[in-house]
Amino acid sequence: MTDFRLWADPWWVNLAIFVPIFAYILWRNKGGITVTKKQLAILGLWAAAFGYVEAVVVVYLRGAIGLLTGTEIVKQILVLDNLPPRLMMIEITREAATMIMLVSLAWLAAKNRRDWWAVFLWIFAIWDIFYYLGLWATIGWPESLLSMDVLFLIPEPWISQVWFPILVSSLVVIAVLMSVRRRHKE
Repeated sequence: MTDFRLWADPWWVNLAIFVPIFAYILWRNKGGITVTKKQLAILGLWAAAFGYVEAVVVVYLRGAIGLLTGTEIVKQILVLDNLPPRLMMIEITREAATMIMLVSLAWLAAKNRRDWWAVFLWIFAIWDIFYYLGLWATIGWPESLLSMDVLFLIPEPWISQVWFPILVSSLVVIAVLMSVRRRHKE
């Protein structure tokens, strides 16, 4: 088992922990967000399904290039070192396309910038959580929350233990739910 690592690499990835905190403070000071719980439920369902699809795509890609051994993913850092440049570019463009899809859905669902930010963070967080759940359900990885992962490749590889993105995403979900304006009827 890997020892607990407090910090992600590069250093600025660690600042992600402040995103849900600052977003919550902003949303509450502005009276909350106007996205309804029903909208969040539907968007969350989409994000969960998309997170699973992303996990399956990653499993297929790694299996196709021989980077799966049994039910475990080969060390994430080795994947980066052994990925041919053309496949690395394809992976980067896949990540960019994923972000475009998440941003586009947020634009469609939100009425203003505050709601757009809330919706984007909401679907990103749920997508991220279900990405890891999808990997775990299909190939048994991550073995634990202390497993190392390459979180993202743009603009450079973000490396952390799995607990970090799960924590940030969980805090985002809580912040969004606590910021939904209370209404008598939804």
